[in-house]
Amino acid sequence: MNMQQLALEEAALKTLADTVMDRLKAVKAEMQTALTEGGVGKVDATLPDGTKVAVISRTDSKPAAVITDPEAFLAWVRAAAPTEVTTRLVTEVRPAYTTALLAEMTAAGVAEVSDKETGVVDAVPGVEIRATRSTTHSMRPTKDGRDRIAEAWRTGALGHLNLPQIAAEGGSPSPADGELSARLARLEERDRLLTAMETAGVDNWQGMDLVPELLAQNEEA
Repeated sequence: MNMQQLALEEAALKTLADTVMDRLKAVKAEMQTALTEGGVGKVDATLPDGTKVAVISRTDSKPAAVITDPEAFLAWVRAAAPTEVTTRLVTEVRPAYTTALLAEMTAAGVAEVSDKETGVVDAVPGVEIRATRSTTHSMRPTKDGRDRIAEAWRTGALGHLNLPQIAAEGGSPSPADGELSARLARLEERDRLLTAMETAGVDNWQGMDLVPELLAQNEEA
C-alpha cells in the first residue's frame, strides 16, 4: 500500500471514528436517561434474531465522605489526633490518616467518627457525605458478541437502527440511510453470488435463453 493510499485510509477511518463517537455519546445519554427514568438496572442487547450480544448495566452513584472545608477538618484533627498533623511548607493532615478517616465515614454513611477506646462519637467538621460520581452505565459484550455484531453489520441486519452515516458538512443523514445501507449490503451479497455463478460457467446453463425474456417482463412490471 503506497503512502497516498495510507493517507486516504487514515483520513477515512478518522472521519468514521469521529462520526461513530458523536453518535455513541448521544445514544449513551439517551440510554442513561431511559435506565434512570425507568428504574431499570440491567437490559440485554439482542440482535433481531434474538441472539444476546451484550448486557447494559446501570452504575448508581455511591455516597462517600469528602472534605469540603480543609481548614475546619485540619482544626478538628489537630485537636482530636495531633500526631496525625504534619507541618512542612504548610500544615496539613497526614494523607494516610485522611484516607483512613474518610473511608471510615464513608462506611458509616455519616461525617462522624467514634473513639476506639471511649466510644464517644464526634462529628467531623469540614467533611460531608456526597455522591462522588454521576450515575452511569456500562456495556459488557458476551463472549462472541463483538463478532456477531460485526457480522450483523456486514449483512445489513442492523439496518433498522439509527447508526451513523457520513454526511456532508452541515448536513445530516436522512432517515432512509439505514435502509439504504441494508439494501446496499444485500445487493453486494447478490453481486458476489452472481459473479461466482458466472465464474462457474452459468452462461452455459440451458435456462440462460430465458433470461432476456424474464428481464423484459420485470421491466414491464
